Amino acid sequence: MATVAAGSLLLISSCADQPVAKPKSALAEFQNQKLNWSSCYDNFECTELIVPIDYTNLKTGNFKISVLRFSALDQKNRIGSLIINPGGPGGSGVDYAYNAQYIFDPEILDRYDIVGFDPRGVARSEPIRCLTDAETDAAYATDSKPDNPQEFAAILDDSKEFVEKCKAKTDHITHFSTAETARDMDILRAALGDKKLNYLGKSYGTYLGTLYAQFFPKKVGRMVLDGAIDPNVTVMDQNLIQAVGFERSLATFIDDCLKQSDCPLPPTKESATQSIISILQTSATNPLPRKKPIKGDDRVATESLLVLGIASALYDDTEGWPKLRTAISQALQGYGDTFLELADIYSGREPDGKYSANELDSGAVIDCLDWPDTRTVEDIQADAKRFTEQAPVLGPYLAYSSITCAYFPDPTPNALTRPTNKITSIQTTPIIIVGTTRDPATPYAWAQGLHEIFTGSILISLSADGHTGQGRGSACVDNPIDAYFLLDKLPKKDISCSL
Repeated sequence: MATVAAGSLLLISSCADQPVAKPKSALAEFQNQKLNWSSCYDNFECTELIVPIDYTNLKTGNFKISVLRFSALDQKNRIGSLIINPGGPGGSGVDYAYNAQYIFDPEILDRYDIVGFDPRGVARSEPIRCLTDAETDAAYATDSKPDNPQEFAAILDDSKEFVEKCKAKTDHITHFSTAETARDMDILRAALGDKKLNYLGKSYGTYLGTLYAQFFPKKVGRMVLDGAIDPNVTVMDQNLIQAVGFERSLATFIDDCLKQSDCPLPPTKESATQSIISILQTSATNPLPRKKPIKGDDRVATESLLVLGIASALYDDTEGWPKLRTAISQALQGYGDTFLELADIYSGREPDGKYSANELDSGAVIDCLDWPDTRTVEDIQADAKRFTEQAPVLGPYLAYSSITCAYFPDPTPNALTRPTNKITSIQTTPIIIVGTTRDPATPYAWAQGLHEIFTGSILISLSADGHTGQGRGSACVDNPIDAYFLLDKLPKKDISCSL
């Protein structure tokens, strides 16, 4: 592991007529490090950023952070770097930046270096690997809705085993929080030579951007947070609100399905909803096999994989909803081919059985560090009733999504630990927040909450289904964002848009 020596806090003595030198920042050598870029993936450049493992004790050692850059095409009129994050936790910023030409308007590509990095613990940056690919298959397929004491005990055993494997395979496991990644992002900003951070964060990436702005308010440049997370929502409320959000999106899908000629569901909303519940209940004891077997892949669509497939489809009403109609049609015939396909899209499972990312492992660890759950397992079990009441179809499966954290080591409490402090307001240069009104994963109310936290922010509201708003074909959303990044020009007031 590469090492960057911590700068010493040294006061230089002097004569009375000479100024006393300012203390050298302990992070100066990290901030001033020279990034050694090399060509990669044809039109891109790659490098590694060195950051401290522990910002409170620099002697602990360093992490290597993988970074990818798409250089501005018009270097003469270059504005600076634009750092991006796609979400997660566990999403690869390197992979996201690799798709820069599909994310941004050509004018943005002309004027900005698009920079993506894999947060600590993710993908190529000191990746957290708790499970093998086969074990990851089993984890996604295992029962996530306990119906009796034996099944509940099995969930607890699986959670304990997962945490023990993570601890055994991951050095410094309590140092993968988003608070620390936000500080890594400031090291990256400095190493890139930018005085301020220009940033686009989506979904979980909005939480990363929020913590950056909380820690470094004077370093915030042009920032867009799309698909916002409210940083003050408790982990239980976060899971419950998401369950309700997915339930509403499923209801909207059903309404739309009943208007389509290829809808396989019965003709009323009540009967259609019950049909989906029946499919899930049946798959709990009789998982759905493939109609078309795939050599080397003998998986079947379990109840949990069906739920994962439904969630995957609800993220994207354009491509996901038609696939979900096909998946339901196959399920009614006793097959699970498309449900497995949808689940694999969500999890990043490749046809050869390998996982392209470590999002299950890294996401679980980062979530437990970011959102410690103080409830006992008995509390979680009791709270599951609320999930079922408010989200009858999907709630029972999401009620236990944070139970692993009950067995996770507590983050070391210190001044840099985020979970202990409520964020009431952040004063930066004005930023843009985007909220989609029927977003299943990051409900619109969270965007409104974040809008209140950021003083002087502009809220762009997109009336639509699906997750996030930028880059989905709405000029009403995209044009103000482009003008902001290119001209530092903010809308005069909040904007309401529709698809």
